[in-house]
Amino acid sequence: MFGNWIKTSILMAGIVALFGAMGAAIGGQQGMLIALVMGGAMNVWAYWFSDKMVLKMYKAREVDAASSPYLYNMVAELARRAELPMPKVYIIDEAQPNAFATGRNPDNAAVAATTGIIRMLSERELRGVMAHELAHVKNRDILISTISATIAGAISMLANFGMFFGGREGEERPNPIVSIAMMILAPLAGMLIQMAISRTREFGADRGGAEISGDPAALAAALAKIDAYARGIPMHTAERHPETAQMMIMNPLSGGGLRGLFSTHPSTQERIARLQTMR
Repeated sequence: MFGNWIKTSILMAGIVALFGAMGAAIGGQQGMLIALVMGGAMNVWAYWFSDKMVLKMYKAREVDAASSPYLYNMVAELARRAELPMPKVYIIDEAQPNAFATGRNPDNAAVAATTGIIRMLSERELRGVMAHELAHVKNRDILISTISATIAGAISMLANFGMFFGGREGEERPNPIVSIAMMILAPLAGMLIQMAISRTREFGADRGGAEISGDPAALAAALAKIDAYARGIPMHTAERHPETAQMMIMNPLSGGGLRGLFSTHPSTQERIARLQTMR
């Protein structure tokens, strides 16, 4: 858990440095100073508001014991087993079976499930999935996950912005080759940050979720079912915002180049194999 705080701090410091380098490539010294201020402001904003932005992006609606007793009571029971504060519970109107957790800490956490996953999975299997998401909360993965998604999107936006605005006229105008390189490398850096963060976390959340639910076989069955169906059911919001793919229990992106670039999850077969060794 302490390690996640270190990773988050390194990520946020790296973001400021990357913004500064991009600003220098685009606008020289003045561009670097402006970009450094932007990077610092983005870090502050992402810490406090990135979870709300992601939930709004997916048009997630908050539910309670009255509006969705099945899901809400399931999460409440699992949160008690995990000795966690009750998170906010959201439902996303998407046919693709998927789920994610977000928030800056266990006291300000939220879990979200799509209507597709609620319909598709049995009660045992859905318990396994929601326990997996609560394991992310317990392991304090959610802050770095949400921040990385938000900032990767911002980096891509800044890179696209730079394509339209070169540096100042005169000697300080940046080399156009350097500018083009930054436009390519900056979004790639955001993707690499996500991939480095996400892959090993999923194994830990699978194990933690199996321990919380007490039913590793159910989570293994859920992963197999989600993997089989998610590939053929597009999630349009994820396709428009692929930087959020690493937050999901299963990669929500369809085939093609983006799926490879944002392949932030270990293979489903390996995840299932590890769960099958648990008793």
